[in-house]
Amino acid sequence: MTSRTSDHRTASLRELAENRSLPAHQVMDQDTLAWIAGNRPEASAAPPTLPHPPLMLVPDVTWFAQPQLVDSIHGIRHNARVSLLAGLLAQEHGLDRDHTAALCAAAAVHDCQRRDDRDDPGHGRRAAGWFTRNQHAVATVLGRELPPDLSQQAATAIGLHDVPYTAFTSQQNLAYQRAPHLIDLLKAADCLDRYRLPLSRWWPDPSQLRIVIPVWLHPVAFDLVIRSEQARLNGATNRGALIYASQLLNPHQ
Repeated sequence: MTSRTSDHRTASLRELAENRSLPAHQVMDQDTLAWIAGNRPEASAAPPTLPHPPLMLVPDVTWFAQPQLVDSIHGIRHNARVSLLAGLLAQEHGLDRDHTAALCAAAAVHDCQRRDDRDDPGHGRRAAGWFTRNQHAVATVLGRELPPDLSQQAATAIGLHDVPYTAFTSQQNLAYQRAPHLIDLLKAADCLDRYRLPLSRWWPDPSQLRIVIPVWLHPVAFDLVIRSEQARLNGATNRGALIYASQLLNPHQ
């Protein structure tokens, strides 16, 4: 394996963020990850015993609009972790098998049509269009076809994941009423993976959500970031890094 540890002659993401000079494409580096690891949230509650392993979809490299995004902070690892976190939230909220699959599929796709790692308004809408056109590709990774109505709800959730609730138009509010659970849970799962970002003021802000995130899930989300990003920096493949990170939820596997 080839190490991906960053060249220390270049500025870290954290330094670039502090200087407000983040580039369009942002890849995790060792210095930034060390700072993140040193600021772990308190674990005020232990994770519950899961009835079954949560679903995690790992998006294919061909799903991304820009090749530079595949390994970036909005790339394969982010989308897969959000899928895993969505699966955990689905269990917490008692979603059935079909709704869980739709939610996790939406999570795996939600950022795949970004053009860069900045705000990129409209990337949710573009990803929703991609999902609608490429449902077979997603179903192949998922291992099953989604019912048509749930495919439509998943596309709606993808399309609204990057729009704050307070910015919903009247049309978006109507769309929200057709898929509130998927939208709320996708937004929450995406929010939980913000521990990967290089400034703490960008970390999860539950006040922006419409559901309550269980207290045990914050340190789990944090550890998923640390384990998967460190494994990738150490030379693991994206899939290998994600599988290693997910083992914290089932240490006996």
